[in-house]
Amino acid sequence: MLDQVTATRYVTPLKEGGSLPGIVEADDLGTYVVKFRGAGQGLKVLVAEVIVGELARALGLDVPRMTVVDLQAPIAKYEADEEVQDLLTASLGLNLGVDFLPGSFGYDGSRPPTSTTAAEILWLDAFTANVDRTWSNPNLLVWHRNPWLIDHGAALYFHHGWPGRGADAHRFATQPFDASTHVLRDVASSPAAAHDRLSPAITAELLAPVVAAVPDGWLEQAPGLETPDAVRTAYVEHLLARVANPSAWLPGNPS
Repeated sequence: MLDQVTATRYVTPLKEGGSLPGIVEADDLGTYVVKFRGAGQGLKVLVAEVIVGELARALGLDVPRMTVVDLQAPIAKYEADEEVQDLLTASLGLNLGVDFLPGSFGYDGSRPPTSTTAAEILWLDAFTANVDRTWSNPNLLVWHRNPWLIDHGAALYFHHGWPGRGADAHRFATQPFDASTHVLRDVASSPAAAHDRLSPAITAELLAPVVAAVPDGWLEQAPGLETPDAVRTAYVEHLLARVANPSAWLPGNPS
């Protein structure tokens, strides 16, 4: 489970993002970039952030520490910006906090990762169908000379539908991934070699704690998925189905 903290002060919005994340201080003396439950994209974006971020961490990639941030009513009272105040009021309860990395800067290509790391990031994005790591929106920070992965809300598109577990898993398992606009396309070595290194780790045993990190209240039920545990099982099934079908989605079409 993710650690839980309580927000003590809203510092400033980050107006670069459409969901209006904000810098928040918490009672553990930490500073977090908070993704709010009341933003227009909804709770499934927070679920994708946790699952893909914790999966990346389990595979050895650098991801800022994530927490659950409890936002309580008094924090919105002193915010002058009406749009921000409305967002905070709509987000009371549990939100996603991402550790603020002081001194980090957005990836601009001046300090590229190694070709092996770049291939592993590209593989992760292909595996989770994350289309949002392009030059227009790299979603990478450089911190202590290393790339840190952020913003995975666009991944795992299948959960926005949940029309049927079996058919949905097959569709996701065989959906191709277009790497032509990926920010690390020209840096990465072989995605097939990255698949050979990383895919054996994608097991039910690895995925179970990854999906368990998502709070129950963020898991929206659907027909056939009436409990949080059923929703978690569906995520695991979809990811296991996809890792078993790399010839359908992996750039380079490994055998």
